[in-house]
Amino acid sequence: MRRLLFFSVYLALLLHANGQTKSQNLYFPGATWETRTPEQMKMNAALLDSAVKFAVANGSKVENDLNIAILKAYGREPYFNIVGPVKPRGGPAGMVIRGGYIVARWGDINRVDMTFSVTKSFLSTIAGIALDDKLITDINDPVNKYVWDEKFDGAHNSKITWLHLLQQTSDWSGTLFGIHDWADRPPSRGGIDDWKNRQLNEPGTTYKYNDVRVNLLAYSLLHVMREPLPVTLKKRIMDPIGASTTWRWYGYENSWVNIDGIMMQSVSGGGHFGGGLFISAADQARFGLLFLRNGNWNGRQLLSEKWVSSVTSTSKASRTYGYMWWTNTGSPWKGVPESVYHADGFGGNYIIIDKENDLVVVVRWIDSPKIGEFMSLVVKAAAQK
Repeated sequence: MRRLLFFSVYLALLLHANGQTKSQNLYFPGATWETRTPEQMKMNAALLDSAVKFAVANGSKVENDLNIAILKAYGREPYFNIVGPVKPRGGPAGMVIRGGYIVARWGDINRVDMTFSVTKSFLSTIAGIALDDKLITDINDPVNKYVWDEKFDGAHNSKITWLHLLQQTSDWSGTLFGIHDWADRPPSRGGIDDWKNRQLNEPGTTYKYNDVRVNLLAYSLLHVMREPLPVTLKKRIMDPIGASTTWRWYGYENSWVNIDGIMMQSVSGGGHFGGGLFISAADQARFGLLFLRNGNWNGRQLLSEKWVSSVTSTSKASRTYGYMWWTNTGSPWKGVPESVYHADGFGGNYIIIDKENDLVVVVRWIDSPKIGEFMSLVVKAAAQK
């Protein structure tokens, strides 16, 4: 029996050591992020250069003054108001990472900019931490098991699970921080009375991109984590991966919540009403590399592999939307592997994960309809030595 126990412990240590060796053989950037030529990383330099020039030539068409851009995009919504911070945007910028090394960069990769709905993929990561830590027992648990205020009362809202919130299929009905769910991207037909009194869809059956419900996820996770979500993100993710101290995550003027007698700001999942994550391309690239490496950073498992593999799990209601990450299911980006997934923000902001080609690509302020063509060039560069 003692021999068997000794052998079991020895085997476990050996497997752990092998896992550590494997991760340590991979390159993870320190304070200085090393660069390699495309040729060193077995990429076609001419094609990669064409991709970079394409991104620069096809910059975002939204105004530099993002107050104006937001109002143009969402101003038709009833009672619309910008209630979170906004700052002017920069120009096209980005990075291509292969094997962990920088093989291409353009623009100001250290400029801190709004990143809009790319924030949602960071918010999703907080949910992953809560599940990894067993603060949430099961993703299919109803949220009212954890958040017992009136937000999840009633026959409809009481059915909503964490999974529904992550996949944006909850059809939650209510008002959060003065913003009504039905006022966010309302249908083109009808009016306020029609939208307020609509027939609700069974949770899990209908996909609807809705920032009020995303903010409800952030609000609910705040109750579970019992600390501001930016604090959790900093301690558990951004500091361990060597991110800068320049990023910020904001909520709204009125999104303060009393948790354990301390007023904490419930952050937003995007910049729809202002706020959200303000971050550099370089910090986003580190975050993307963490996902490319299955949640492991230089031998330290920051997110479980189970969580990282699950973020691309789509619902019957949407084949291209996972846990606040977009997938390439059905290959809407032609010439790009179907396994690619990405974070996507208003104005042309992307973090793209391509495990088949060992790539992380961050793109800031590209004309959004051009992103597929850009990525096809990058993929071709990776496939042709």
